[in-house]
Amino acid sequence: MLKVVGFQARAGAPSRPRQTLRGPAIPVIDVRGGGPVAHAKLRRDRMMALRDACFSFVPGFRGVAPALDRVSSALLARTSSPYLDEIAAISDLAGGGGVWFVNAAYEWGCTTRIDAAPMPFLWRTLDWPFRGLGRLVEVALQDGGAGIYANVTWPGAVGVLTAVAPGRFAAAINQAPMFRRTRGLLLIPLDVVLNAVETFRDDGWWPAAHLLRHVFDECATFEAAVEMLSTAPVAKPVLYSIVGASPSQACLIERTQTEAVVRRGDATIANDWHPTSPARDGYWMQRGAYIRGPDDSERRRKCLEDAPAPDKSFSWVREPVLNGFTRLAVEASAASGELRVLGFEPARRFSARVTRATAILDVIVDRYGIRPGVADADIAPSCEAARADELRWTPIPPGWMKRSSIIGWEALSDI
Repeated sequence: MLKVVGFQARAGAPSRPRQTLRGPAIPVIDVRGGGPVAHAKLRRDRMMALRDACFSFVPGFRGVAPALDRVSSALLARTSSPYLDEIAAISDLAGGGGVWFVNAAYEWGCTTRIDAAPMPFLWRTLDWPFRGLGRLVEVALQDGGAGIYANVTWPGAVGVLTAVAPGRFAAAINQAPMFRRTRGLLLIPLDVVLNAVETFRDDGWWPAAHLLRHVFDECATFEAAVEMLSTAPVAKPVLYSIVGASPSQACLIERTQTEAVVRRGDATIANDWHPTSPARDGYWMQRGAYIRGPDDSERRRKCLEDAPAPDKSFSWVREPVLNGFTRLAVEASAASGELRVLGFEPARRFSARVTRATAILDVIVDRYGIRPGVADADIAPSCEAARADELRWTPIPPGWMKRSSIIGWEALSDI
């Protein structure tokens, strides 16, 4: 039986600002026992809705999904990823194609900042053109052996783009600049194809998101994570931002397939090499340059670098960090276990403006699991069961919830 845990604020208790309550709640799914396959089974309807939304972005794209899956599965078979059986199981569950392609894809823009002191902290946005990523985002509680972590993800995805492991580290992926063999906007599609061929030219290289999940599954310490992210061969250039649980533990790792530039301390990055990084051979074009101008990445990077510290309202998510492709904003700390997530969607079809699509998920992650992180609301068990015949709330230690398949919170200002 599927058990749902819900909460309401007691009458008369201070409530969160109304802006944090707007939109549907972001689900938290406990899949420590089954991982992404269990997540996909539990949330198949949302997985299918997300697939349909993504593949409807380009007319006719849905029809080529099976062919894309065949190519993607062949390419992933040459990598070091240990998660291919999971992708196969999820693909069988979904039917109709698309799962292999989505789990091999690595085309998104982001802006990420890491602070080393006084407490290491990570804040980031994720930009992708596909609808549905903001309103259908979920947080999956996973444990690959090294300890629990909260993965900001979607049903059907096996990799990690953003996650926090309490007491260990929090990390996120940004897409690196594109290596250009040609010049000019008209030849960008050719470079995309040539880079895709190069991506899986050699066996044993890691897809970026699969490597980050492997780090969360296997690495017990911040330094072990930095070592693995810096040395494992990756299929495509990638930017890893990671913070630990102790002061000064913050690191930006700029990767090409076989080389790494490791920058310790505070850093803010978008989709280009950091301005202080050493020069690299060849011509590298920052992501977004052909859509929003040649200085787009640096403007986003500088905007987030200059932003004040997070105040739990996501006020730092403003233009140009906030743009028409923004789908997620995340704040995370491995030291405190804080995790806050907010989803965005286009205001309307073909709109260049996005609006909040979810309420802010504000939680604390610890070795016991997860609990609401609202400091200014008196949270108590609700009497309302949402999707199950039984609602159960058991403190495991006091204030924490017993493991359930789906965990949700509802904090209402008008009670």
